[in-house]
Amino acid sequence: MKKNFIEELRWRGMLHDAMPGTEEQLNKEMTVGYIGFDPTADSIHIGNLATLMMLKHLQMAGHKPVALVGGATGMVGDPSGKSAERNLLDVKTLRHNEAAIGKQLAKFLDFDCGENSAELLNNYDWFGQMNFLEFLRDVGKHLTINYMTAKDSVKKRLESGLSFTEFSYQLLQGYDFFWLNKNKNCKIQMGGSDQWGNITTGTELIRRMGGGDAFAVTCPLITKADGSKFGKSVGGNVWLDPKRTSPYKFYQFWLNVDDSETAKLLRVFTLLDQETIEKHEADYANDPRMLKRILAEEVTRMVHSQEELDRAQKASGLLFGKSTLEDFETTDEATLLDVFKGIPKKNYTKTEFDAFGSTVDLIASAMTEDEAKPVSKSEVRRLIKNNGIKINQKAVTKDQGESKPEFGLLKDKFLLIKKGRKYFLVTVGVVQRAAEVEV
Repeated sequence: MKKNFIEELRWRGMLHDAMPGTEEQLNKEMTVGYIGFDPTADSIHIGNLATLMMLKHLQMAGHKPVALVGGATGMVGDPSGKSAERNLLDVKTLRHNEAAIGKQLAKFLDFDCGENSAELLNNYDWFGQMNFLEFLRDVGKHLTINYMTAKDSVKKRLESGLSFTEFSYQLLQGYDFFWLNKNKNCKIQMGGSDQWGNITTGTELIRRMGGGDAFAVTCPLITKADGSKFGKSVGGNVWLDPKRTSPYKFYQFWLNVDDSETAKLLRVFTLLDQETIEKHEADYANDPRMLKRILAEEVTRMVHSQEELDRAQKASGLLFGKSTLEDFETTDEATLLDVFKGIPKKNYTKTEFDAFGSTVDLIASAMTEDEAKPVSKSEVRRLIKNNGIKINQKAVTKDQGESKPEFGLLKDKFLLIKKGRKYFLVTVGVVQRAAEVEV
């Protein structure tokens, strides 16, 4: 074995609980372990990434990882950690989500490395062939109502209401483990600490339906310093799909985590070894920004690519004058709108833009944030005289100020006006950003 998997999780702070005998099993032989991912969206988010990293470390320790997409369980919905029942998705949406998540999972695991090559499975392949009566007769009879209601995921929902659909979820997930144990020699199920009840239901089913070794490992739920759920930004979940969360926003998220969380996040979300992480911590003990930059670079490169990391870093420099106009031109429009989110923007139609008699008129209009308090042309002229206005990173001269705007539009639709350190973005033509989907 390349390394001790449990010990690896332990020093990284990724071990919450493990059934007795788990470490002995892993040290004895190559072991198959799995984690399930329900396709409630067409992307996983960074909350899921923590458990996905467990699969990665399992494989790096010489064991065989199985990533299970819950095409069947996703149709039911897991009540664990939820205060209300999920909205059920239609079959077409679920099939789309399954395919998208499968592609994401495949980026993190090695599917062609010999004996411990990863496998990607879908539990719809066995549940889709099973009818309701068969499931009740062959599976349901092995667990009592008392056993199932004793689970925390169930007890916490009983007072507020829990449908039979969600109540049955732990039985479905338990059967997943039984099926994998029987057909794939899978002996370990892993997940977040909120999954302990569902996982141990699987070990109990395996014991009652024919025996066999079965173990459980969970990692702590990753939370912020204030105890709230980690993995959300102001706009909602931080997704791995670049269409939902651009690589730029993804990179910025990690740059802006709390200083006190950086050490923990380096251990959970990167593959850097203990010696390297501890050296970084010592080297940058007085420079938390540098430590967060290492975190942001490592995770963005792993999730997206070196190329996307380079683009995100160039985009980050647009607001601070460290990037060139060429960087602006090569940055995609969605990312530009992310970069300049929060700065004053004015959109003009082509006709409105062409109607400005002078650059001074345009600047005064673009810099007016409150129409009740318009910026005066004399103020603009004073700023131009003192080299205080730049358009597209070039100072506006007095002659340019009095002439019609003849600045080349960046990407044929943008002008970037800078007054001191403050930016104003002018767009020519309607620019819209597709709304982010929340699940």
